[in-house]
Amino acid sequence: MRLQLALNVADLDEAVEFYSLMFDTQPYKIKPGYANWEIANPPLKLVVFERPDAEPGSINHLGVETETATEVVAAESRIADAGLATSGIDDTICCFAEKVETWVQGPEGHKWEWYVKQADHDSQLENVIVSHEETAGCCQPAGTTACCG
Repeated sequence: MRLQLALNVADLDEAVEFYSLMFDTQPYKIKPGYANWEIANPPLKLVVFERPDAEPGSINHLGVETETATEVVAAESRIADAGLATSGIDDTICCFAEKVETWVQGPEGHKWEWYVKQADHDSQLENVIVSHEETAGCCQPAGTTACCG
């Protein structure tokens, strides 16, 4: 497992240059308005979304990337059993990946995603579950209501 930090940035090229130098590694994936790094040391999934409408450097969402769907299901069950509202388990294609995920919102409004990436995908948003109000607004392009991580 590793933590995920997804940030909103004003300039994708500038962010890619900065974080590549800071973590001494190139992005795993770059797409229009999007980049992510799979950093080994420290173990971190860093994601940036080019969102000129958002405050630069603001948190888009937080997450925990697991190794298996079973771990996502177990986390969702543990979180729900603790009395916290979750989005349930969804199979989705978003943010250029096929994923199994669940979402929970913290007391300050930060959205947390527990997920496993099953495969890369060419689309940022496709067949995305949009029925969970708690998750709407996390990382989607301005003007949409879908969620991804």
